[in-house]
Amino acid sequence: VTSVSEAGSRASVEGASPHDHVVPRRSRAEMRDCRRRSGQSPYTIFFNFLLTATASIIIIVLYCLSLLLRTNQYYDDDSHGNVRIRSIIENVLRDREIPKEITTVPKVDLFVVPEALKGAVFVGHLVTDLDSVGGAIGAAALYGGTAALASEVNSETAFALEEWGMKKPPTIEEVLKENSDVKICLVDYQQTTQMNPIINRANVVGVIDHHALQSKTIVTDRPILIDVRPWGSMSTVIAHTFLTHQRRPSVKVAGMMLCAILSDTLNLQGPTTTEWDRQMVTVLSEIAQVEDVQLLATQLFNAKSKELADMSVHGLVTGDQKSFSFETEHFEGDVGFAVVETTNDAVIIDRLEELLPEIVACKKERELSVMFLAVVNIVSLKGTLLLCGPAEISLARAAFPDGIISNEGSTLMDLGKRVSRKKDYIPAITQAIHGGWSKPKN
Repeated sequence: VTSVSEAGSRASVEGASPHDHVVPRRSRAEMRDCRRRSGQSPYTIFFNFLLTATASIIIIVLYCLSLLLRTNQYYDDDSHGNVRIRSIIENVLRDREIPKEITTVPKVDLFVVPEALKGAVFVGHLVTDLDSVGGAIGAAALYGGTAALASEVNSETAFALEEWGMKKPPTIEEVLKENSDVKICLVDYQQTTQMNPIINRANVVGVIDHHALQSKTIVTDRPILIDVRPWGSMSTVIAHTFLTHQRRPSVKVAGMMLCAILSDTLNLQGPTTTEWDRQMVTVLSEIAQVEDVQLLATQLFNAKSKELADMSVHGLVTGDQKSFSFETEHFEGDVGFAVVETTNDAVIIDRLEELLPEIVACKKERELSVMFLAVVNIVSLKGTLLLCGPAEISLARAAFPDGIISNEGSTLMDLGKRVSRKKDYIPAITQAIHGGWSKPKN
């Protein structure tokens, strides 16, 4: 450090006042001594300079990349209306052609016939109707099996078979005579009381139905295939399965299933009709090339009623009769319920004096606690209940409190628009019995 006297002498020599502030020039030795005192070596200073320069370069490169990746041509709007500019790389990936088919993944057929149903016999219930026959024919065509009859067909089913040029299926007795161990699939029912007694329960491998699982439902020793849907017809289930698996039924099979749906849903007017039934009627009528569905339904109903006009009272009472078992604190026994569907209910009701004794005889023969017969007009959708005794009158009043006894002998009850055993009659009777109804002592 230069002393003050030295600074004054230098100032005097240069013509300046000794009191002026003069910054002295440091020598190299003095600068080295200053750096030594501050603790920074030349290498440290160079390293700091290099670090600062590198950081600056990185910032510049990132800024340039951001400019390169941005574009004003592509935008994405989210659900909230916000706009995000897509990058060039994103658009390159979006525009890249994606293979339409991945050949490395094998194709899988969505329709695979269940192993249990391969070669099975599809058979309906006793006192077979059009739905159990048409459904069995459809199921056999769908699953590659054989349709069979549990009993002789009625006039309505015979009309449908003739209308579509279908050969009447063999009886279950004929099928089992050739092979007694063949697999059996029950269609349109699952109660053992409706099963042909020749069928071995151990051979039952499947059930396709649309009824409630009530009393005496089949019990098996091993798991079986079950397809039960709350629709108006069992044939609707089969038709729906055809379509969902991209299978097209033949014209004849489609015609039989169409007739079955129209019959079971009372031409889509009955209370059990669902939207699925309506859709399947539309599709099947197109496949079967039916231009006037109303005409076909009328022909079916006329064919059904024609047989009833000449049927014996025994046939009327037992023709479409089902039994239901109950066990409650107040009542234990079986309730029989027969239904006669006709276009002219007056013709049947006029035979009341013949029908009542036959109902009593059937009740005694089958050991039933209660026995009903309902006459349903399938055109006007009106139901009438025949009451053969005190137990029937008591239970009918408990189940249908708004029903009107329409004759002096209290043997007829007007049920109004109640026409379905599955939806209108049995649920009401079940509720009454479980609600505490008991059979009169007399």
